[in-house]
Amino acid sequence: MTWSFTDSPAAFRAAAAEHLVADAARNTAVLTLMDTAGRLGWWEEADGRVTGVLVVSPPGAPSLGAMTEEAARALALPGGLPGGLPGGLPGGEEPTEVRGETAAVEAYAEATGRPWAPTTRMRLFRLGELTPPDPAPEGRARVAAGADVPLVAAWTREFVAAIGEEPAEDYTGFVTERVSEGRLWLWEGPDGRPVSMAAVSRTIEGQARVHLVYTPPAERGRGYAAGATEAVSRAALDGGTAQVLLFTDLANPTSNALYQRLGYRAVTDHLTVTFTG
Repeated sequence: MTWSFTDSPAAFRAAAAEHLVADAARNTAVLTLMDTAGRLGWWEEADGRVTGVLVVSPPGAPSLGAMTEEAARALALPGGLPGGLPGGLPGGEEPTEVRGETAAVEAYAEATGRPWAPTTRMRLFRLGELTPPDPAPEGRARVAAGADVPLVAAWTREFVAAIGEEPAEDYTGFVTERVSEGRLWLWEGPDGRPVSMAAVSRTIEGQARVHLVYTPPAERGRGYAAGATEAVSRAALDGGTAQVLLFTDLANPTSNALYQRLGYRAVTDHLTVTFTG
């Protein structure tokens, strides 16, 4: 039983394809990041089956896909995350944080012997039967257009700050990609102004993930986020996506309740931990 690592997405797919496809929902973060990650890894059992995967993206922050606790603990041993030190990364660095399913993240963090603290607890949801919001919010949904990019880029910066992360200076390229591919939807209020947004990732192995659900503070409390989320979720289903997913912050009971009213059902809990020493 061993971990193997590569910087080649093609080599990673060839080795781990069966495991990635078998549980695409639980591997959503790995599937989304694997083509741009600096490092990818897979855990192979004695019989040759792959039962764990990970990506390192951004640098210093491994994302663990579906894996056993045994595989997670093995990452902290020599021969685990490459880098010359137990739990290390290329160049001898040690991870600054790790995220993934709660049991695997805790198993890895404890096995490193380093001090760590939980920073974010998330829940992964999968859409069952899509249920429109009731009562329906005023206004209508539409696909974002090129003229919306400056507004959506500004909202994205606000969204990143609101979830407690350090925003980049400019999100123009980030949102342009989503707008040009028709993956970002806006909700217009009764006066025709955009008042909320939601986006969906590209579909990979039948799964796609809703993200960037954001309503400016002055527009909240009117159901606009529910309208935008329902619209982008329906668009993904209509486009042939088999599994529509999203993450929620467990510290936000409002969003958790909203998504469940729309038909999303819990899959598994996720945890991000930061190493404090």
